[in-house]
Amino acid sequence: MLHPQTRALLNLIEQKGFPPTHTLTPADARRFYRERRAFSQPAPPPVHEVRELAAPGPLGQIPLRFYRPAQSGPATKAPPVLVYFHGGGWVIGDLDTHDVLCRELANASGCAVVAVDYRMGPEHVFPAAVNDCFAATCWVRDNAAALGVDASRLAVGGDSAGGNLAAVISLMARDQQTGAALPICFQLLIYPATDMRQLTPSIQRNGQGYMLTQDTMNYFQGHYTGGNLAHHDDWRASPLLARSHAGLPPAFVLTAGFDPLRDEGLAYAQKLSDAGVTSTHISFERQIHGFITMGRVIEEANVAVRLCAAELRAAMAA
Repeated sequence: MLHPQTRALLNLIEQKGFPPTHTLTPADARRFYRERRAFSQPAPPPVHEVRELAAPGPLGQIPLRFYRPAQSGPATKAPPVLVYFHGGGWVIGDLDTHDVLCRELANASGCAVVAVDYRMGPEHVFPAAVNDCFAATCWVRDNAAALGVDASRLAVGGDSAGGNLAAVISLMARDQQTGAALPICFQLLIYPATDMRQLTPSIQRNGQGYMLTQDTMNYFQGHYTGGNLAHHDDWRASPLLARSHAGLPPAFVLTAGFDPLRDEGLAYAQKLSDAGVTSTHISFERQIHGFITMGRVIEEANVAVRLCAAELRAAMAA
């Protein structure tokens, strides 16, 4: 059964006649996503510091937003840092759409957060987002002293497409052959996309009627990969297909029961556990994809944020 608050939200969306994402141009879809967030997201909580930054990337500067948690200050110990990749199907979403979530995670976990505004499709197709996210994570490591954060306690995280990117960056960091090591301590994977082949039962079961539809998934994947289906088998797009998952950082994987991506998130958590990686999976069975940013209208979203922050705090404790 859907949570009553979630069912009410879906009913309202249907009554208002909001256009499905896959019927919009990428530019209109981005604008609509930015505009509608005010309805469902809580007010942004104050943090100690917010700074707009940029990191060099393969295709140019990558905008970043740095958050220092409210409880930190000049006299406090350098906090751990979470590099966060926003969701949105590698096509929509930005620093503003996930500003509230990043603030919440910073304050509740005690970690600084660096949000990454990576390049997206269709303007920049796969693997541009992957390369930007890896470059941004390396930049945070290299500039930790200037940022006042602890590079030895660096985590990656994200929701949906961002969870996909966090999983991929963890694999890349493990396999890095050249340059300085990128030691990632923890993965926060919120309903991550892990397998572009769309083979799981949850896609058939939840692919219509619960906000993220299979039509919209196809729209996102097509724009991200440029329509090249061969990319679906590349582990940098489908991290579940990586040859090995051994030696990866511990992970917390959160899924939602009415999410088309539910099964592949669970499968990734299991793949990590089978490889000997510490992996915890929690499913909010009455929720839909994207719910964690909807704390104004879905109370379980706030519980999910607190749970993610608690797992992050515990994993990053010195």
